[in-house]
Amino acid sequence: MTEETPGFEEQPDVPSEAAQTPDDAAKGGAGSADKAGPAAPAGDLEQVAMQAQLDQVRTALNERTADLQRLQAEYQNYRRRVERDRVTVKEIAVANLLTELLPVLDDIGRARDHGELVGGFKSVAESLEAVAGKMGLQQFGTEGEPFDPLVHEALMHSYAPDVTETTCVQILQPGYRIGERTIRPARVAVAEPQPGAQPKGDETPDEESGGPDEG
Repeated sequence: MTEETPGFEEQPDVPSEAAQTPDDAAKGGAGSADKAGPAAPAGDLEQVAMQAQLDQVRTALNERTADLQRLQAEYQNYRRRVERDRVTVKEIAVANLLTELLPVLDDIGRARDHGELVGGFKSVAESLEAVAGKMGLQQFGTEGEPFDPLVHEALMHSYAPDVTETTCVQILQPGYRIGERTIRPARVAVAEPQPGAQPKGDETPDEESGGPDEG
């Protein structure tokens, strides 16, 4: 048996870390934090996050603005197409209506030429012509004007010594147009210069013949 020394109690070994007081532990933790480096301020992190969110909002706003501008341009193009189509449809409808009235206007013109446009018939005829004029109908074709195949339709042909180019010498049926659109050409009789005829003003005077020489 081992003899124990009186008045001395054997104590177990205690690790050095466990033997530290709470103050020593706090000091040690602070030293470790100092060794790891200073932490970033919380205000800077919040500012960075807010800047990132602001950039995302700006990007989304630019995209929505571009979409809105594209949609507005498409709508303006659509409105222009609808307006153009509406005008075209209106012009076609008016032209079709006036085309159906041309035979009536021809009858009125023939009655006027023969002196039969009198009384109530005259008033109705003039009212109809006025309405057609308000709708844009214009009559064309006069005697003596040069023949134009784009607006004239030659039904008769002849030669004349007093013309220098193909000329409308008689209007058989007047032409009609709406604006720049011809809905019926003028039907005319044309005359051309005589083949081999010399244009007026180009004739050279005969040389004066001198008398017999006097000796």
